Amino acid sequence: MNMQAKKEGQRALTLVVSVVLVLALAGGLATIGFQSVSETQQTAEPQQGLESISNSIGMQFVKLPSGRFMMGDDAPGRGPVREVRVRSIYMAAHEVTQAQWQAVMGFNPSFYKDPRRPVENVTWLETQGFLEELNRLEGTNKYRLPSEAEWEYAARAGSEGTYFFGDDLSQLRRYAWFDAAVNIGTLAAGQRQPNPWGLYDMYGNVWEWVQDCWHDDYTDAPSDSRVWGGGDCSQRVLRGGGWANRADYLGSTVRGVYEAKFEDSSNGFRVVLTP
Repeated sequence: MNMQAKKEGQRALTLVVSVVLVLALAGGLATIGFQSVSETQQTAEPQQGLESISNSIGMQFVKLPSGRFMMGDDAPGRGPVREVRVRSIYMAAHEVTQAQWQAVMGFNPSFYKDPRRPVENVTWLETQGFLEELNRLEGTNKYRLPSEAEWEYAARAGSEGTYFFGDDLSQLRRYAWFDAAVNIGTLAAGQRQPNPWGLYDMYGNVWEWVQDCWHDDYTDAPSDSRVWGGGDCSQRVLRGGGWANRADYLGSTVRGVYEAKFEDSSNGFRVVLTP
């Protein structure tokens, strides 16, 4: 089976977008010319004097401030909009790389293999195994996936627009890797510019698993940033959009959903560290 056939045969990622549920990967692939880039991971330089720390396998974390923000928008499945209180957390500056996964788990499941690229082709269940082992290696219990609210708060970085840089779609390629050809796939982590809090690839490259079970919308969602209980826990939320998607699948409020036990070459994750 060639790469195109394999990609088209993967299970489609269901997205909540402006009007209806659509399939993220069905028809979402586009072919573009190869874009030459230097695939060297950039060190995060958070603005506003935010603290950053690193762990033993080189994962860099930025300490995000506590605060409040308006979560969601008026599109179906992304409301009702509500104010959410968020406690300070350390958020990984980059998506988990293949090198980091290999260091913790001893193998690399990724379809687009390169130690500098984000790990992909991992299920939500497998991320839990990674986090358990990472906590063991680091002698703590504080590494976890972000909640959906924490992820959106981090992506927005104090902004209120479609993207953390505003609503100008022409600027998106400065910050996100998307709409890529199937023979190219992901990009090394940290190649695009970060958001104001020093977080890279919050849009594009790989969809990012979060901890929450799936809810169809935010009706009765908590007013703080805890993981929202209940819902359909056989399915888990993803955020941020991926390398194969068009621009309208990326943004601070766009939500994805996928079976927790299934993998895809567009799905990865980033880690948070509870202070």
